[in-house]
Amino acid sequence: QDGNSYSYLFYGNQAWTVENAQMITYRDGTPIPQLTQGEWANTTTGAWCYFDNDPSNGILYNWYAVAGIHDNDPDTTNKELAPEGWHVASYSDWDELQSLLIDAGYNFDETTNGNKIAKAMASSTGWLENSTDELDIGLGDPGYDQISNNSSSFNAYPTGGRRYNNSNFFNQGIESGYWSSSESTEQEGKSWQFHFYTDGVYTSMLEWYKNMGWSVRFVKD
Repeated sequence: QDGNSYSYLFYGNQAWTVENAQMITYRDGTPIPQLTQGEWANTTTGAWCYFDNDPSNGILYNWYAVAGIHDNDPDTTNKELAPEGWHVASYSDWDELQSLLIDAGYNFDETTNGNKIAKAMASSTGWLENSTDELDIGLGDPGYDQISNNSSSFNAYPTGGRRYNNSNFFNQGIESGYWSSSESTEQEGKSWQFHFYTDGVYTSMLEWYKNMGWSVRFVKD
């Protein structure tokens, strides 16, 4: 799609792309607007941007693009962001992946209890360097000894994100964040996002405003 092809790997019964989405059109070829200035914070339809508006950086999407909401008419059928045969990872997809990696021994200390898989999912470059080696955090920190990251080959790069209220960019080199397709059932205007930071050992799901900017991964239908 859009001339892009994506490497993917199987984790259990799931097939995941191991590269971030780079599409600038929906599946049917409809363009997704690129928003570079303050209008990002106010839009309620799909949009994308490069981090810091720099084409050498990765693409971030708001959640409306994930959902295929391409206009403000509530009666219009939503479009698809993912290529044919794939979908944007849902909350349950991310949850299943986390559990599988923990159970398979991908915690940095090779245990199978607790969530300590950030380092195993993190790319081996790009993270803010951390020289600490304290056993409680440092050894499992994606920023410590980066060459030993990515034992799962998921290759989560610290692309950072874009804020919902002022369109500013933040946390490149510090945070890896990915939209899920799942809306919050308790907080209006928010959806679920998978993320982890350079100074922690765990991954988690958080609810964020839909006009935040995050990366996207796909799962095979």
